[in-house]
Amino acid sequence: MNPSNEALPAEQPGYWTEIITPKAGIFSLHLAEVWRHKDLLSMLVRRDFVSTYKQTILGPIWFFIQPLLTTLTFIIVFGRIAKISTDGLPMMVFYLSGLTLWNYFSECLNKTATVFKDNANIFGKVYFPRIVMPLSIVVSGLVRLGIQFSLFLGVLVYYLATGAQVHPNLYILVSPLLIVLMAVIALGAGMLISALTTKYRDLIFLLTFGVQLFMYATPVIYPMSALPYQYAWLIKANPLSWIVETFRYAFTGSGVMSWTGLGYSLGFGVVLLLLGALVFNKVEKSFMDTV
Repeated sequence: MNPSNEALPAEQPGYWTEIITPKAGIFSLHLAEVWRHKDLLSMLVRRDFVSTYKQTILGPIWFFIQPLLTTLTFIIVFGRIAKISTDGLPMMVFYLSGLTLWNYFSECLNKTATVFKDNANIFGKVYFPRIVMPLSIVVSGLVRLGIQFSLFLGVLVYYLATGAQVHPNLYILVSPLLIVLMAVIALGAGMLISALTTKYRDLIFLLTFGVQLFMYATPVIYPMSALPYQYAWLIKANPLSWIVETFRYAFTGSGVMSWTGLGYSLGFGVVLLLLGALVFNKVEKSFMDTV
């Protein structure tokens, strides 16, 4: 209300600090907008890291306990009982080399796939680029990956000191690329599934079961060299197989190193990320009506 009945001054250019308009790029990840909200991204990463083991007795120590317990289980079940080959590597090194990357992928995928449902209360109250949420999951997962990677390196150094047949090589320099590929595939698949789960909640239950099964289609508990001929093509069609095998080869000297395989993983990841961005951008405009 203007009690003096005087004309209100016209809005000056630049008066508004934020103008929300429809985004034209259907494949866009809005990285420029994400950069402007980098403080929010940092805050979300910190929140995810702190809240995971808040009010637990052991706290961040669980980052070490979980992969160790899983590795010990694999050693007993697959190493001692099933007697699956580890290509001559110590079992602890072999299983940890696969679990280190796999844990990062599975955690990013599971959390990104439910990002709309888990954060609906925030999305409905304030505007920010929605892609920040799945990106924060991928980045916070890197913190956990770093901790578990240090555990793997500690075990690797121990076996090197004891004279075990472990031969790290220069392909270690490729490991950052392998982590990026894992992140790209997890982000693309997660955004695609998250868009679908806004309407079809059944996918959440299928995802949890499917990720567990997918691990057996990835050479985490067995080497590619031990695959029967009739099933080898199926495992090689999995883009994660080449990432895990290259990582294992780089740090242990045992495994399969294929630039063609990595090229396939890269192409698969880029296509999946673009498809995930397409569906994610389409659904984010109206997901509050269905979530």
